[in-house]
Amino acid sequence: MQFEGVLRKMKTEIGDPIQYYLLFETDFLNVNQVLGKKLQISFLKYQCLNCGLERPIFRQGFCRTCFFDIPAAGDWIMHPELSTAHLGKEDRDLEYEKKMQLQPHIVYLANSSNVKVGVTRKSQVPTRWIDQGAHEAIEIVEVPNRYLAGITEVALKEHIADKTNWRKMLTNDVDDEDLVSWRDKLRSYIPEEAAPYFIQNNKETELHFPVLHYPKKVKSLNLEKTPEYKGELTGIKGQYLLFEDNTVFNVRGSEGYYVALTLS
Repeated sequence: MQFEGVLRKMKTEIGDPIQYYLLFETDFLNVNQVLGKKLQISFLKYQCLNCGLERPIFRQGFCRTCFFDIPAAGDWIMHPELSTAHLGKEDRDLEYEKKMQLQPHIVYLANSSNVKVGVTRKSQVPTRWIDQGAHEAIEIVEVPNRYLAGITEVALKEHIADKTNWRKMLTNDVDDEDLVSWRDKLRSYIPEEAAPYFIQNNKETELHFPVLHYPKKVKSLNLEKTPEYKGELTGIKGQYLLFEDNTVFNVRGSEGYYVALTLS
């Protein structure tokens, strides 16, 4: 059986375990059903997620031209504290930025490899936590726009990490943490503008990933260097496919790559 198309980050569905789907233009694959089977990945060409042209991918699935032009790749995506739509100031496209920035956002704690702080739109909970490979997470504040979430994250990351160690996450070298205690401990560092939005009485969310066994030491598959790979799929965590030979493949990091997937 073969599937062909441009890679985008896997869609997920909360469950025990989480369900993963690769969506292509005319077909889709429930990746959970491939666990324990051989999967061949063949890199055929590039295809920018915005313009659709066969151009080398620069970042986030976009070619260089699109990355520096389209509103979906503005600096405020990675740095929410740079959001300006609440002031009526345009970065690249004010209408788009109002739509994305002027909606409820969550500042959260997630434990993937360590406890970290992060920001996401409320509509992306728990998807964002799943994409980061977090086995537990909790909301800290819910604010009405992206800017308030961004300045809260900036303040909190002075006292807690804001990055995930992806190697530890993929080898499952993690400890359970009391995220309620972490939430309460960090409360005093929330900026004054966001303090009224603190969430006081909530519990951790636990997430369970479809993994038969974890790699002991990961080696990352780069399709530009290795355009064809075949291995037995043994797990899915975050946006990574895990294989029996310790190879791991970052689907989201390969967005914009047009591939053929062959099952056997």
